[in-house]
Formats: sequence, C-alpha cells, structure tokens
Amino acid sequence: MSNATEPAALFPGQGSHTPEMRDLVAQRAPELLERVIELVGEDPFPRAGENTRYAQPAIFCASIAGWDALNLHPSAAAGHSLGELAALAAAGVLSREDALELVVLRGRLMGEARNGSMLALVGASLEDANEIAQAGGVTVANDNAPGQVVLSGSVDALDRTEEIAGERGTRVIRLDVAGAFHSPAMEPSVAPFRAALDEVSVSEPAFPVFSGASAAPFKDVREELAQALIKPVRWRETVIAIHEAGSPSFVEVGPGKVLARMGKRILKGVQFDTPAEGLVHA
Repeated sequence: MSNATEPAALFPGQGSHTPEMRDLVAQRAPELLERVIELVGEDPFPRAGENTRYAQPAIFCASIAGWDALNLHPSAAAGHSLGELAALAAAGVLSREDALELVVLRGRLMGEARNGSMLALVGASLEDANEIAQAGGVTVANDNAPGQVVLSGSVDALDRTEEIAGERGTRVIRLDVAGAFHSPAMEPSVAPFRAALDEVSVSEPAFPVFSGASAAPFKDVREELAQALIKPVRWRETVIAIHEAGSPSFVEVGPGKVLARMGKRILKGVQFDTPAEGLVHA
C-alpha cells in the first residue's frame, strides 16, 4: 500500500450535511459551487436536508472542497455510499467534472425511486439484523458499525419488520428517506447510471480506493459503482479491511463527524480525525 504510514481518507455519504458546508465550498472551491448550481438547476445547499437530489451534490462538493484544503497523501480511501464518488475523484480515478455529473444524476435517479424507506436497528448484531430482515421481507442495506444496521424495504414491509424487531426487544429508528436505498428496489436506477458511467474515463488510482460493497479495492469501477445502488454497504468490514491492509489511522474528509463516530465503534483505540470542521473562515 502506498504511503502506508499515512492515515486513510474517509468520504461521507448522505446524512452528513452541515449548516456550514456551503460556506466551505464558496470559500475553497467557488467554481465547484457555480457548476453544481448549473447542473442541479438551483443551489442544492439550502435544500440538502429535503431530498437526496440536493443532498448528494451538496455533500460531494463539500467533501471535494475539504479534500483540497487538507492536502492529504493518504494510504488509502473509501467513501460511504455517495462518498465513493468523492473518494474516486480524490484518487484521480474520475475527473471532478465527471464525478460531479455522476453525483447529480445519481441523486436524481435515487430521488425518483420513491418506492419505500429505511429503518435502523439499534444494538442489533448483523446476525440478528439478517434474521429480522428475512422475517420482515426487507433487505439489510447498511452494516455501518457494531449495533448499527440499517434495513430497506417497502413501507408495509418495514411496518411488519418494526413489529418483529419489537417482539425481539430490538429498538428501531425509522429514517426520514423516501426510498429503499441499497436494495433491489433501486434496480430501475442501475441501467441509466451504468450508461452514464460508460461515458466517462477511468484512470489508475493515486492510492487504493476500497469499495463499500466488497470491502476490497475497486477492480471494475463502472460496474461496481452501478451495482452498489442495489447492494448493501459493508462499511464496518471496509474500515476493518483498510486498517488490516496497513492504514494506522483515519481522517474524515468532508462535512460532519458521522464516519468518525462509527469508526471509533468499529476499531477501538484507533484514531479518527475530523479536520474539515475547522476549514470555514468566520
């Protein structure tokens, strides 16, 4: 692994938006702000909490602005769902323009797939989560950290799943999303996203980028990004794999502290920093 003594860079996904991230992009990457407004058709930042169509481009831009400002030379990188596109752009696999256009398309496609929702199981093991999901007719969508597993499915199936979880003594948090992300319900998004991926250039990475769907370095970027829409995010396994491959610590590049909080639960005693927080000038 290149730069093996350096930390690995982690790029956040949806749910990591913060009030100051627009200021970060305006200050550090104004050309990116101008371009994302053009591609989305309006400023996505004020509406990042409303819909994935706005959240994904806004978080991507904030992550890239943070990456530029931090001047890192990481041992490896990974992104949580959406964050994979920022990680691949940072590693030079995708150009920024291509990555931003893909993010805008991805957010729109996922936003149009209003076909279900998600819920988090609090304190459940992955084994328990698989049993609950099977009984409820839903899918394990995210294995984020010990005791934090997210399920996807239709609203009716999630209602049944919540009852099943309650009978087992497992607490449930319903997530405020209008799609069954990372489940077979997202299948309609795969073909148009793959078609767009086929139009972009893919280069060799400056450092290894791990896929959250395989918990291993990307091999076929186009196919893996497209299939990631319907596959679970194996984030816990991905962080462990990066650490076992030689990365001694981690830096969260982008808005929020979601990945650092999860990381400290995954790898006890390993350092997870969030330097992007101090990048906005008052």
